Amino acid sequence: MQPIQLFDLASRQAEWLTIRQQVVAGNIANANTPKFRAKDVTPFDAVLDRSDITMARTNPAHLSGNDFSVSGDIDVKDAALDQEIGIQESGNTVGLAEELSKSGDIKRQYDLNTSLVSSFNRMMLMTVRK
Repeated sequence: MQPIQLFDLASRQAEWLTIRQQVVAGNIANANTPKFRAKDVTPFDAVLDRSDITMARTNPAHLSGNDFSVSGDIDVKDAALDQEIGIQESGNTVGLAEELSKSGDIKRQYDLNTSLVSSFNRMMLMTVRK
């Protein structure tokens, strides 16, 4: 029997989301800091490509992205320049609307992560009880 890696993957994704939320919060906190450059983290697919976990696509209708990370592979880098605000007069590149959107996206991904883990945990407990 092969080990179930769902909990490991969910843990890694939660870790990635935590780091991304810290980076986004730092961007928001420095929205008025002169010459501050907005930052972001490595996307899930790039992080998973460098990890030892591979995802299989068993049906062409399934999603093809890899959405998990490993803490050692998460790079914090300068974010792409927000075309709406550009570089402000102070030299700052933080767009509050974009950062708040990222924060909402992080919350949705975390909620989905915890819902999936909770459902899988309930399913496993049901099989053990019978």
